[in-house]
Amino acid sequence: MPDRPLVEPDCDPVAVAAELLAAGHGDGLPVVPPTAARLAAMVDGVAEPDAVLGQVPPLFGELTVRAVAWYAVLAGCRPAELPVVVAAVRAALEPRFNLLGIATTTGAPAVGVLVHGPVARRIGMTSGAGGLGTGNGVNAGVGRAVSLALAGIGGATAGLTDMATIGSPAKYTCCTAEASRPLPSLAQRRGLGVDVDAVTVIGVGGLLEVLPGEGYREPPSVLGPAAAAMAGAAMAGGDPGRFRDGEQFLLLPPELAALMGEQGWGADRMAGFLFEAGNALLQASASALAFRAGVPAYAAGGLRVAASADDVRVVVTGGAGVKMALLPTWAGGSRSVTAAVRPL
Repeated sequence: MPDRPLVEPDCDPVAVAAELLAAGHGDGLPVVPPTAARLAAMVDGVAEPDAVLGQVPPLFGELTVRAVAWYAVLAGCRPAELPVVVAAVRAALEPRFNLLGIATTTGAPAVGVLVHGPVARRIGMTSGAGGLGTGNGVNAGVGRAVSLALAGIGGATAGLTDMATIGSPAKYTCCTAEASRPLPSLAQRRGLGVDVDAVTVIGVGGLLEVLPGEGYREPPSVLGPAAAAMAGAAMAGGDPGRFRDGEQFLLLPPELAALMGEQGWGADRMAGFLFEAGNALLQASASALAFRAGVPAYAAGGLRVAASADDVRVVVTGGAGVKMALLPTWAGGSRSVTAAVRPL
């Protein structure tokens, strides 16, 4: 099959999906057949759909809006969602994100996408219940389009260039929207302004559900288990020193965010507590493990759960309940990137 082919409107979707997968397009799930009409609708109004915007690792295919639009069709996206997908794909090309490493490692990182600002509501995303799960086609489609485009344009093929030993379901899609309150958005905290349409791409190294401490009433009892989870993520990396330059993302449901706010804890104070408590727990765990293994303990203060307190990112999202989620970044080395969503 030719590269990124178009098919007839009356094609058999099952056959198309199988043929595209055999040609290196797709993720194994059913796709929307890429007809000429669907692609034309997706790029309608785009000023320069064929302008080269960069090269996508690992094989450095040329990134264009038209190429991304083709994968967005496969993922079931609508034209209004394309600017968000393009912004996320372009952000993933920033050197500090290390897409080459993420795409080729034997580990299992995935490209996670957080969407900020009014654009999430305009295109129908949810920042409520199950945003990282099932039930919202826009959350799922945007995340899947980003994954499909990066893998397809970049040539990341399982077992050939993508060498993930086991892999991760997050490679299919990993996308949700940030709630508009009670914290300022991550995009605002990173200097992009208030109510700016933006995306953040994260080299997600895993996802761990975290519950507040039993009988929680004070912020430390809420956040203590999350600090322990951050230390555990560093320990799980084999060498706990790998997180010294990394980031940790804590997804906090609105109920807990409101409780923290009532007691005067904003994003910075929460991040500071998580960083300090996580560091202490990591040092204790690493020292105990080294002692049991009969090797020298790590020097006091020599380990961190993230590069700094500023690199612990607290983001409000989710529905009713008090379940948090920890997204540690890939231990192999990746920095998140936040970028504005621009008209195409």
